[in-house]
Amino acid sequence: MSGSDELVALYDLGGSVVGAGTRARVRAEGLWHAAGVVLVRSGDGNSVYVHLRTPTKDVYPSTWDCWAGGVVAAGETPEDCARRELSEELGVHGVELRPLFTHVYDVGTIRCHNFAFEARWDGPFVHQPSEVVEGRWMTLEDLRSWLDDPESPFVPDGRLGALEWFRRETAR
Repeated sequence: MSGSDELVALYDLGGSVVGAGTRARVRAEGLWHAAGVVLVRSGDGNSVYVHLRTPTKDVYPSTWDCWAGGVVAAGETPEDCARRELSEELGVHGVELRPLFTHVYDVGTIRCHNFAFEARWDGPFVHQPSEVVEGRWMTLEDLRSWLDDPESPFVPDGRLGALEWFRRETAR
C-alpha cells in the first residue's frame, strides 16, 4: 500500500475516532485526523532533540521539528502511533512515554489533534532517510529563542505544540 493509500483514523472536532479514510483523502478534503508526537529530551532534561524533515515530506518539507511523530493509523492508538513513529524516524526503542497534552492544529486543510508525549533518551539516534535529513541536540533556551522567531524554518504545528509545552513547563 502506498503512503497515499494508507488508512488513517478519522476523528471528529472533539477528538474522538469516527472512522477511517485514506491519507490522500484526509489531505485532499482537510478531514480531522490525529497524530502521535514525541518530544525527546536528554536524560538531564536540559536539551531537546530537533531534526530536519526531508524535502519529500507531504506536509512541511525541509523544515525543522522537535517532535518525532506522524498520523495515527486506522485501529491504532495515539500512544502506539507515537511509539511507532519514534522508532521509525529516530530509531528510539523501549523508552517510557509520558503523556503531556493534546493540542489542536486547524490551519488551512490541516485539521489535526496532536497527542503529545515526552521521552528521555541520550542516544544513539538512527534517522530514517526518507523522513529525516539530520538532527542535533538544542538547549531549552536556544529552542525557545528559535520558536519565538517567526522567520525560523520550523514546522508550524510543531512550533505551536512546543510553545504550549514551554507554557506548561513554566507553569509547573
